[in-house]
Amino acid sequence: MSFVNRFNQLNWDDISLSIYAKTAKDVERALAKPRRDLEDFKALISPAAEPYLEQMAQQSFALTRKRFGHTMSLYIPLYLSNLCANACSYCGFSMENRIKRRTLTEDEIEAEVAAIKAMKFDSVLLVTGEHETKVGMNYFRKMLPLIKPSFNYLAMEVQPLAEQDYAELKTLGLDAVMVYQETYHPSTYAQHHLRGNKTKFEYRLETPDRLAKAGIDKIGIGALIGLEEWRTDCFFVAAHLDYLERRYWKTRYSISFPRLRPCEGGLQPKSVMTDKQLVQLICAYRLLNSEVELSLSTRESEVFRDNVLPLGITAMSAASKTQPGGYALEDSELEQFEISDERSASRVEAMIRSKGFDPIWRDWHSAYSG
Repeated sequence: MSFVNRFNQLNWDDISLSIYAKTAKDVERALAKPRRDLEDFKALISPAAEPYLEQMAQQSFALTRKRFGHTMSLYIPLYLSNLCANACSYCGFSMENRIKRRTLTEDEIEAEVAAIKAMKFDSVLLVTGEHETKVGMNYFRKMLPLIKPSFNYLAMEVQPLAEQDYAELKTLGLDAVMVYQETYHPSTYAQHHLRGNKTKFEYRLETPDRLAKAGIDKIGIGALIGLEEWRTDCFFVAAHLDYLERRYWKTRYSISFPRLRPCEGGLQPKSVMTDKQLVQLICAYRLLNSEVELSLSTRESEVFRDNVLPLGITAMSAASKTQPGGYALEDSELEQFEISDERSASRVEAMIRSKGFDPIWRDWHSAYSG
């Protein structure tokens, strides 16, 4: 039993038609309910909900403050390698792109960690390209014990692994894993994943199940917004979250909102999401689920991040570099994609305080339970 069983019961076209058939009455009914279900979520992400954005934002703000208070968690990505054995149309690390390749050594990682710690971060997201032989479990076994002592909370965004591998990494200090399906539309998925293990749609779809069974504290899911019609793709993210919370209720979950950014290869979005629509989506997820953590990366502009911060977001990256060695060894030719918010960590911290929020440098749950 995995999410694949539930997924096979869902029909993309029927769901898409249902979303676009929602009316103002459906939206008003959803807004009036104390608890919403997936049908209500369809209404809240539908075009019919756009005139109700102010009401959605007010309710989202109130729910977020009730659950998370006036706090904002901060994290930073640490790219360990841009080696990749996959050919993906939207990614700068794709094996078909002619870029410089680098995998950080122990000395280089120590320099990166020192640079990150100097910026006050205590929560780090380790990122690699997907290359199982050169950047796989043997590499992770060496590098996690080197990195974990410096950070309260350690997350990873790497290739999908087996359940026993996740269980082993947990013993080495792994707390969270981000694994994005990219798109939940199988044929579109096949169009953008041309070579390598990432072509295995169902294996990737089952990764959160393996993570939860391995006892990983937090699992991050999401869709790469722009590969397919965004409303339907994001409904599938909500359905995936609903399944996971019901089946693995001890695990925490987060949702991210990556919109396609410029990168080597230059794929144009199939579905363009406006800033207003992204606000609508953030609020819709919060109205559906008051517990889920919502994360916003430096893919988005500083103006947008500043304005949307109070409405439902609980975690933000800052001072991000998307290439191996970005903090101590900077080389922009190695980056995965261009970031938009280029402010320093201290400037983002000052912005958060100016909004009346407290910046949290370490994961709140781990600090609370430790």
